[in-house]
Amino acid sequence: MTTDVIEKRSSSTSTVRKPAPRYRVLLHNDDFNSMEYVVQTLMQTVSGMTQPQAVDIMMEAHTNGTALVITCALEPAEFYCETLKNHGLTSTIEPDE
Repeated sequence: MTTDVIEKRSSSTSTVRKPAPRYRVLLHNDDFNSMEYVVQTLMQTVSGMTQPQAVDIMMEAHTNGTALVITCALEPAEFYCETLKNHGLTSTIEPDE
């Protein structure tokens, strides 16, 4: 006859996974780039973004001054922001509340 030993973890040793903080990538309106260029740049920068989505973001920035491009973890947010800047667009990152 064998005896199985069952270990019980105390609550002090358990790990709690917190979701990674998320960041908002914002596009700012500018008076330099054409609307078509902004739409094309958004589609090239954010994988899977459709033309209607890019047009909506561009129009939001044009009308209200800023628009949300994507909400994601810090590293991809920095990548998207830098890529947009490298294409001559004004972009910033802020923590997602």
